[in-house]
Amino acid sequence: MNHLERDEITMEASVDRGEHHNLVIVSNRLPIVLSKSRKQKWTVNLGSGGLVTALAPVLRDRGGTWVGWPGTAEGDTQEVNTLLQKHNKSIGYKLKPVHLTNSEIENYYKGFSNETIWPLFHDLIDHCKFKPEYWEAYQKVNKKFAAAVKETINDDDFIWIHDYHLISLISYLRKMGVKNKIGFFLHIPFPPTDIYTRLPWREEILDSLLEYDLIGFQTPRDRRNFIISVRTLVDDPEITGKGQVISIKRKSKVLRAGVFPISIDANEFANLAKTPEVRDKTWYLHENFPDQKLLLGVDRLDYTKGIPERLRAYRHAMRTYPELHGKLTFVQVVVPSRRDIYKYDALKMEIERLVSEINGEFSADGWVPIHYMYRSLSRSELSSYYSAAEIAIVTPLKDGMNLVAKEYCASNIEEQGVLILSEFAGTAAQMKTGAILVNPHDTVACAEAIFQAVHMSAEERKTRMRKLRRNIRRYDIFWWVESFLESAFSTDLGSFPVVADYNPLTDSG
Repeated sequence: MNHLERDEITMEASVDRGEHHNLVIVSNRLPIVLSKSRKQKWTVNLGSGGLVTALAPVLRDRGGTWVGWPGTAEGDTQEVNTLLQKHNKSIGYKLKPVHLTNSEIENYYKGFSNETIWPLFHDLIDHCKFKPEYWEAYQKVNKKFAAAVKETINDDDFIWIHDYHLISLISYLRKMGVKNKIGFFLHIPFPPTDIYTRLPWREEILDSLLEYDLIGFQTPRDRRNFIISVRTLVDDPEITGKGQVISIKRKSKVLRAGVFPISIDANEFANLAKTPEVRDKTWYLHENFPDQKLLLGVDRLDYTKGIPERLRAYRHAMRTYPELHGKLTFVQVVVPSRRDIYKYDALKMEIERLVSEINGEFSADGWVPIHYMYRSLSRSELSSYYSAAEIAIVTPLKDGMNLVAKEYCASNIEEQGVLILSEFAGTAAQMKTGAILVNPHDTVACAEAIFQAVHMSAEERKTRMRKLRRNIRRYDIFWWVESFLESAFSTDLGSFPVVADYNPLTDSG
């Protein structure tokens, strides 16, 4: 079922989908990729992420604006503005750039966003830096974003703010007199209270979150952690309701807190896997690894992804189950990220050391146990690896959702793949009935899961994968957008019809 076929949804009269309101999307980055050639000529390409795929058509249909940083450094402001004005005409909606100085990039983006909030919200306290100058820059940039949003909105526009970079944005919008309905979606986890309270600016961040009209979380666990923090740190909150969306009342302000697991365009991935180009590449991979099963890992370079732990689990499997030698090849793709941050460079060196050690210990004539790639893959390359791999291993230490797991299942059109999934990935709440769930810190259990996946019967593989694919098709990226906007514009705090009809967290497919 795709987003055009959802005749099962019967909306009550009390629900306004916001179809008559323009949409203003605000995220740290604009949905484009800007690049400059050696001849100093700029090119603009539309981003390919799930958020762009889902929201670009909505913006074109309703009319709207996307506000964000273009990803360029100071000095290119005028050129970029001119370029984006020309590009607006071709994409069908407006792009509103927020330009950052080098100091702001350093302290707001690399600093508070990625060295404070990112590790804290992923329960990795040892990676956190609580620097006052980071917090000051975060406030300054959120205020700068607020000024850009205020310049572009009309009174009845719905403002939808995305992710941890811009939590404080609403506080500045309200101080500037903006009275529009404003929603916020947190793409990363929300931490347990004992972790969250380590943040020196915990009250300020929580106060900002409580100012939104609707907050979306990835999982019930994230919302539960948020509610416990509210109960712990806020005087007498009134919390009512149950299910996907609940209400939190503080004084005269009502916030709705909902669970909206983000997803992918499942049909797009399935169709891509059927193309001649991908089928040819898939066949080539099978030819390149004859009589072997492929174990696939695809991750952005980040310490939350559990890549070293996964490599150690694979090494343990090779030591414990020698019958796997020459029969199982681990293909690990690591996509470069944040290369100028020391901890990421150190992580890259650790991964490469482990790969070298494992290959040195187990390689034999005609077989290398790990094929390691440190680069981005094209969409067709990625699809061919998804299609060729008998097993995917997605084992982050903590993740808001993890769309690689969903992309792998959507691409598995023959329904013979096996997914090994961390119980700490947000995806686990939806995919627990079909995946093999593991604790990524448990080396022995992860090795056993690899062995189980290799020897799983064809019938069990099909049963598991069919459940996974059915769930992903039903609760795709378009469901995510629809359910969030329908909840945002409901006029009845106790009635969210979309929740009654669809619940990806309990639906077994």
